[in-house]
Amino acid sequence: MRILGIDTAIPTASVALVEDGELLIEEIQAGPGGCDDHRHGPVGNHAAVLLPLLQLLFEKAQIPPNDLSGLSISIGPGSFTGLRIGLATAKGMAYESNLPLVGVSTLHANAARVRNFEGVIGSMVDARKGEVYLAFFCSHQKNITRLTPDAVLSLRSAIDLVREYQKDSGSALLIGSGAQAYEIELSESLGPSVRLSTDGDSSVAAQVALLACERFASGAFDDVGTLAPVYLRASEAETKRERFDRVFE
Repeated sequence: MRILGIDTAIPTASVALVEDGELLIEEIQAGPGGCDDHRHGPVGNHAAVLLPLLQLLFEKAQIPPNDLSGLSISIGPGSFTGLRIGLATAKGMAYESNLPLVGVSTLHANAARVRNFEGVIGSMVDARKGEVYLAFFCSHQKNITRLTPDAVLSLRSAIDLVREYQKDSGSALLIGSGAQAYEIELSESLGPSVRLSTDGDSSVAAQVALLACERFASGAFDDVGTLAPVYLRASEAETKRERFDRVFE
């Protein structure tokens, strides 16, 4: 079974191919100065980046898209625009090639990037405006078990929650763009007992595909038409509209 994984929920887009539960190849959008191939575009520009990344992936793998068994996509939480671009691309491929599609939590896939760590992992994605998307997982003998649902929290609430889990488990690691964006605040508040990391042992897209394998094996696919991003909060446009409506009530 050959599964394509796509992630555009975080600033650095990624795509990956997994076959029978093993990672074949992955392509990760290069950061500033990290690649001379301008098709990759600036970090965060998912609309310009995703299709060239997919083309490069299939060229390197020497595998045509019609040889896929299924598609998997990170559905959030994360960048609203990125989520819409990734999901629209995955749905287009699913419809065109009549392939099954599975959506995977971005925070779960982000946490699963960590290997060789025993303890609590806080998967933390920057939600901006002083907030983070956060979920906790237990890593034991390379198995990842979810401890909390995905949530959006203020940085202060997130720090308090990390402190509680670290106290109970004895060790904790925070991974993701949220850990990077608030590195100073997190380090000052939590001290050396909590490790911070922005990079895992693979891309988010690779873990999206790997996490989807069990659902593909059992035939637990998502409905392509109704699969939607997980935002966890209203968009800026929706928030402004609500304020506007209240003014004229």
